[in-house]
Order: sequence, then C-alpha cells, then structure tokens
Amino acid sequence: MIDTTSHLTVRFARLPRRGLLLGLSASRVACIALAALVLIPAMFIASTFGAIVTAPLWGVLVALAFVRTGGRPAIEALPTSAHFGLRRATGQTKYRARPAKPRPAGSLALPGDAAAMRFLIDETSSTAVLHDPHAQTLTVAAVVSHPAYVLLAPEEQARRVHGWGRTLASLAHTGTGTRVQVLEISLPDAGRGITGWWDTHGVRSPDQWAVREYEALMKTAAPAASTHRTLIAISLDLHAARGHIRQAGRGLAGAVAFLRQEMTSFEASLRAADLRLVTWLGEADLAATLRQAYEPGFDKERFVPCRLESAGPMAIDEQWDHLRHDNAHSAVLWINEWPRIDAPPFFLHALVFQAGIRKTISITAEPVPADEAIREIRKAKVEYATEAAQTARIGALADLSDSVEAGDVLDRERALIAGHADIRFTGLIAVTAATREALEAAVAEVSRAAIQSGCETRRLYGQQARAFIAAAPPLARRVN
Repeated sequence: MIDTTSHLTVRFARLPRRGLLLGLSASRVACIALAALVLIPAMFIASTFGAIVTAPLWGVLVALAFVRTGGRPAIEALPTSAHFGLRRATGQTKYRARPAKPRPAGSLALPGDAAAMRFLIDETSSTAVLHDPHAQTLTVAAVVSHPAYVLLAPEEQARRVHGWGRTLASLAHTGTGTRVQVLEISLPDAGRGITGWWDTHGVRSPDQWAVREYEALMKTAAPAASTHRTLIAISLDLHAARGHIRQAGRGLAGAVAFLRQEMTSFEASLRAADLRLVTWLGEADLAATLRQAYEPGFDKERFVPCRLESAGPMAIDEQWDHLRHDNAHSAVLWINEWPRIDAPPFFLHALVFQAGIRKTISITAEPVPADEAIREIRKAKVEYATEAAQTARIGALADLSDSVEAGDVLDRERALIAGHADIRFTGLIAVTAATREALEAAVAEVSRAAIQSGCETRRLYGQQARAFIAAAPPLARRVN
C-alpha cells in the first residue's frame, strides 16, 4: 500500500545580497573608487614609482573592500569594530550593579539601552507590562504549552501550521505594528523529575521484564534529559497604534487598555493553532525569568518572590565574541540562512532537542505593512534589473544566485497579492555555559545541530551584550 498523503513542506528565500554595483555594496564601491583615485594619478605622475609609493594607501582600501573577516567584507565590519573599540575605551563594555544606589522605582535593572525600560502592573490582569520610552513600545510575555508536534499526523501538523500562520497574519492586518518573539528555552536536566516520580510511584519488582527495561532506559536517557519552556512575548508599537489607543483612552492607561484587547485576541488565535496560553507573566514570574537568563543556577522556588527592580545581572563583561555575566559565559549566534530546499515544518527538531546544552532559541517576527512591503518589492525588482543590465553591458557572466534571489522577490510579491501577510523575522541562539571552554564546545555543537536542521549560523562579533538582550529574555526587542 502506497501512502499518498501530501506532507507539508517549507522553503525560505536566500538572504538578499544586493549591491550598488555588480553585487558590491556602497561602502565597497567607495573603497574601490578611492583606491582608483589614488592609484591612477600616481601612475600618471610617477609611473611605477608612484604606484609603489602610494601602495600602502590604495592597498589598504582594496583590502578593506575584498578581504573578509567574520564572514563579511572588512569595510562592512569596520563600523561594528570601531563602535566596540570606542565602547571598550570608555568602559561601556563592563557593567556592575550598585546596591548602594538603587535604581528609580518602576525601572528595570538591565544594562545597555534596555536600562531605560520601565514596568507597570496591569491591575485588571495582574500582568507585568514593560514600557520602553525610547522605542515607544509596550511588551508583555506569556508561557505557552503545546503537544509533541512531531508525533502528530501530517494532516494535523499542516492544520496547526496554518493556524499559527493565521495568528501572525491577524497581527499583521491590525496595522498596530505588533512584534512577536518566540522563545524556546532548553535547560539541561539530570532527569530528577523522571527518576523522582518512579522512586515515589513506581512498583519495584525486578522479576518483571518491563520494570527492568524501564529502569535501564532511565539510567541511559535520564542523564541526557532537558527541560523545555516556551515563552511568547508581544510588543505593541505605540506610534503605529496611536489611533486605537486614542479610542481606548489617552495616555499610558489607554495604551495598556488596548494592549489588553490585543492580548485577548492573541490568546484566542493561539487556541486556533492548538497552543494553550498557560498564563501571562506577572512581576514575580517575569523577574525570575530575567534572573535565570543571567544567573543559570537561580531557582525561584528556593527564594522569595523576585521583584523587577532587582532582577537584572550583578556584573557583565562583554568581550569581542562572548559575554561573561554573573556565574556563566554566553555567546549569541545569528541564524543567517534558513533551509533553501523543501523541509518539514519541524526542521528545527535537531536544534531544539539537542541535549546537554543550555540555550535559548529566539525568533522575532515583525509584520511589514502592505504598502511598505510593496515599496520594498518594487525597489528590489529595479535593483535586480539594473544589476542584470550592468552585468550584460560589461560582458560578465550572470550569477545563478542573482536569478534565484530575483525569483524569491517575485514569490514574495505573489504571496502579498494573494492576501498573505509579509513578515520580517530574525533568529538568534543564545548559548550559555559555566566556563569559557565549555561555552566554545557548546557553540560548536549548536552550529553542527543547526547545519543538520538546514540552517547556517554566524557568531555576532562586537555586539554580544546587545544581542543577548534581544535573544535571551522575553523583551521582544527590535533586532537590527
């Protein structure tokens, strides 16, 4: 008997690599032009001797344009390097909490640009609401439970995927600029929950075959077990939703009231995808989540309820390629390429269920308004057509990757015309370990698991602290 069931597959577009001229970015074109402006007059004036004398200058410019560092041309990585060097020279890569000087009431004890965030408690739902006065956003987080997706039938998997797609589409069509962050937190577990339950409720009878096999299974599988927790944070753009806020009431109170409506509709849309929203995080739960992100050994059950004023880290030292905070080391990876061939919806299974590593997989989805998406598509089509004409004019061979990217743009336009929402998403992976050596080993294993999932990862250099804020805690920060 042949199974004719059609399995749902997904495929992602390539990361666009459009340039100003022949695939070269504006900064690379500027470096090449400056090198030519130095080299050509020198050769006209002093021939070969002039080229040799000016070689240090034009040679550096050419190297900046073509030498790659960290997977990027040196000239494109230069702003990040300069910014990191400036922050390090001014002492901004180190953070120390000052218990003798408490922070103002209602503010979060977080480092960097997240220090401006404030919080308030919604009296109606007892939910902790985070307010970013600089980005003009309101953010709430929730705990979500879901069944084992991989074990479901293909038809049920497709139904739930379409349900989650409708959830994102409903957020996009509201026009409120609501951003969604999905966090999958994986914590190494010694299997105490499994073995403890068996010790308490198990019927110990060594004569029974099933008992012997179950105990043997626990001895091998329990030490490699992991605890998984799924959080979803939604962030409301106060500027984009100002019309709705005005109808619900002016000021921050009106914004919270409209956010409460968005929370209710979001919870209803999750039920359509068979995702159960367990609870919206209150102050104690959100504070414990922030504390656990920076202090892996923190156990909220053993301490008094946390408060958001003191839920931040005690110390942070940011390095070029990793971050040291409290009693752990962390590194953040960016998922720069997603599967470009047909893959099942659970293609991240190997990465999510990788045992023995503490990690947080963060996917931030931001809806793009239809008019803005159309403008981006038209601009991309013009750029690809112009680049193809320039390539043909100079007689260069066309690159197949360019035609594939142009086809991805057309697919995006067809989906938008068909009524689908356009989503801009970013994937980050925060890996945490007790020592630097253990961190490097964990990062290598996570990179291999990402390759098995059809993804490519890149370590973020010079911006680890900012990336960790965007990846580890449920703050739904904008990712640039």
